[in-house]
Amino acid sequence: MTAYFVAVRNSISDPATFATYGDLAGKSMAGHAITPLAVYGKTRATDGPATESAVIIAFPTFEEAEAWYDSPAYQEALKLRLASGDYQTFIIQGVD
Repeated sequence: MTAYFVAVRNSISDPATFATYGDLAGKSMAGHAITPLAVYGKTRATDGPATESAVIIAFPTFEEAEAWYDSPAYQEALKLRLASGDYQTFIIQGVD
């Protein structure tokens, strides 16, 4: 069953570090079945606080999403994201 990684970006505090995160996060996707659905596009807050932007990435299964997120390559990139911005992220199972 398809699963989605969702990252909601509230703010960036260190653009240079975030740029390095983006490079490493992109490289961490090699070898994983990933389909980007939305990547920092235009947003409109409809309920709750406004966000800067978001990312939605599809995976064939929940386990594959977890495998990417927990991979050493993404965990190394994650350190930079946590140091450079305020995010809320989650993996959610879809309906097939």
